[in-house]
Amino acid sequence: MRIIRYPQRSDWPLLCARPHLENQELAKTVGSVLADVREQGDEAIKRYEERFDHVKLESLVVSETEIDEALTLVDEPLMVALRQAHDNIARFHNSQHFDSHVVETCAGVRCWQKSIAIEKVGLYIPGGTAPLFSTVLMLATPARIANCKEIVLCTPPDKSGHVHPAILAAAHIAGVHKIFKVGGVQAIAAMAYGTESIPQVYKIFGPGNQYVMAAKQQVSVDTVAIDMPAGPSEVCVIVDETSDSRFAAADLLSQAEHGIDSQVILISTSETKMKEIVEETERQLSSLHRKEIAERSLNNSLFILVKDTDEAISLSNEYAPEHLILATADYHSLADKVINAGSVFMGRWACESAGDYASGTNHTLPTHGWAKSYNGVNLDSFIRKVTFQELSATGIDSIGKTVERMAAEESLDAHCRAMTYRIAQRKSEL
Repeated sequence: MRIIRYPQRSDWPLLCARPHLENQELAKTVGSVLADVREQGDEAIKRYEERFDHVKLESLVVSETEIDEALTLVDEPLMVALRQAHDNIARFHNSQHFDSHVVETCAGVRCWQKSIAIEKVGLYIPGGTAPLFSTVLMLATPARIANCKEIVLCTPPDKSGHVHPAILAAAHIAGVHKIFKVGGVQAIAAMAYGTESIPQVYKIFGPGNQYVMAAKQQVSVDTVAIDMPAGPSEVCVIVDETSDSRFAAADLLSQAEHGIDSQVILISTSETKMKEIVEETERQLSSLHRKEIAERSLNNSLFILVKDTDEAISLSNEYAPEHLILATADYHSLADKVINAGSVFMGRWACESAGDYASGTNHTLPTHGWAKSYNGVNLDSFIRKVTFQELSATGIDSIGKTVERMAAEESLDAHCRAMTYRIAQRKSEL
């Protein structure tokens, strides 16, 4: 970890830069896999699964038998936890339903919107070093609430060719049955282009490493929509002299243990507190199951000392973190100043882990600074809003001349005539 004291504002862009692979090399590698899957379908996927996930697959489909067996392997306490998390996620996302209403913009002109679910969606669930069964709930639950007709789930298998039982249990609870054993770039390609086994979808959701993020961005150019650029996990924790060092260290490590390319940032107004948190982070690190991963991730971490919480929140807004934890005494006033963040956790009790699992908010969030322009997944992510308008003859009286004049000035003759003919017809009927 790097310790930075009172950085100049001119240095902020450098401090806010994320670690990344060489873009050209990344794009080339990802593009090659995408092209292979597009051209060779299941055959290419199986080849890449053997190469990257070290498993030789006969079938990419997770069978009903495998799902049934998985349900017997998940202990009851975890099933109870999954159900509670699902209920809270459903409750929060159900509150986001859109209520349409008709607006008469002027006499005889009625306009409204209608929410329509995206028919086919694909969910990518990372496996790799940690099976993220919580992400199944975060994506499948709002997809079901939105009434998406087809939900496709892809996740990497283990070396024996099985999907982690908790992922299958979460999918069962959330009502997803089309599940496929495929991970990484090849999974994104399969859902974008379709293969003999895996249906093509209209929009792809889910987090992943830099390869997955690059694959999503490439297929979004001309083939399929994506939720957002969601890559390696990151957190920014803001503390002052009142903050609990144990809590802050645990919050930092909870992101560091995600993967070696995760990034954590601590912004402190107190040098004494920052020193305590550095020591506590090192102490807690030693007992982590994923110590080596967290340790490598901490190489990308920054501990930054600033003069006050106003400067802290300004720096955070420049960084635009995926997760922002406000662990200061004045967290309510700081929350009002948040401009760029994926999800905000307020006060000493609001650990980011709560949002990752069971508070009800969605944990699929923009990373890499994209929180400046993207929001996290919500019910609207699975919905399109289609606009409608209805004009009566009175509506022609209201806006006919306006439309006619504007179209003529843009030299769009057919646009103009479409209204001119109606104006003339309206006059003939009077």
